[in-house]
Amino acid sequence: MLRYNTSITMKPKKKIKIYILIPAYNEGPVIASVIQDVQKEGWKNIIIVDDGSTDSTYDEAKKTGVIVLRHSLNRGKGAAVKTGFEAAKKLHAESIVTIDADGQHNPKDIMRLLEVLHKGNDVVLGVRNFDEKHIPRLKVLGNYIGNFFTWMLYGVWVTDSQSGIRAYNRKALNSITIYNDRYEFETEIVREISRNNLIWREIPITVRYTSYDQNKRNKQSLMSAIKTMLRLVMFD
Repeated sequence: MLRYNTSITMKPKKKIKIYILIPAYNEGPVIASVIQDVQKEGWKNIIIVDDGSTDSTYDEAKKTGVIVLRHSLNRGKGAAVKTGFEAAKKLHAESIVTIDADGQHNPKDIMRLLEVLHKGNDVVLGVRNFDEKHIPRLKVLGNYIGNFFTWMLYGVWVTDSQSGIRAYNRKALNSITIYNDRYEFETEIVREISRNNLIWREIPITVRYTSYDQNKRNKQSLMSAIKTMLRLVMFD
């Protein structure tokens, strides 16, 4: 089986240090398998940020031998990503890819995002194919609402404003400031791309929704998407 190194050679004798960031909250049943799937693709530099889980997420992640950081209280996905960004910068990461901890993302897409990132882009956004029948229709509607409000607020139209799989280079890591602790941060990233004149691209990715994912209490729903956009309108 083909394996990828955690460094990508861009020029002779030059390698890029890459970290995979996975924010997690109460993902004890699946977090180990998600990490292992990423490791099977050859990625070794993995940061888990346990956002105050009340289940076995932290212990299960620690067993895999990756870097595991922990919030003492649940603060939100945005806060977990902020913590992960700061950790990656201290570890001298030159590129970082975020994926969700529930197993919905395909680790094979990590390399695809990085290949596009390293062709002169600062940020690459993964885009789900919303025509696929297995994607819940409420997710499709919630995402469209998010896209519309993102365009209204920041004048930037993105195809998947709520996607959790994204790649960033060092310039983006140093430029992006996240203020919101919860799901608002997904849209906030788009604002930061525009504010800092970052070069960005979108590429299609694959997702796999399971009964586990759909039954989670903390998953983003249509109502939470609407609340997220209203908070951005009120406080941006």
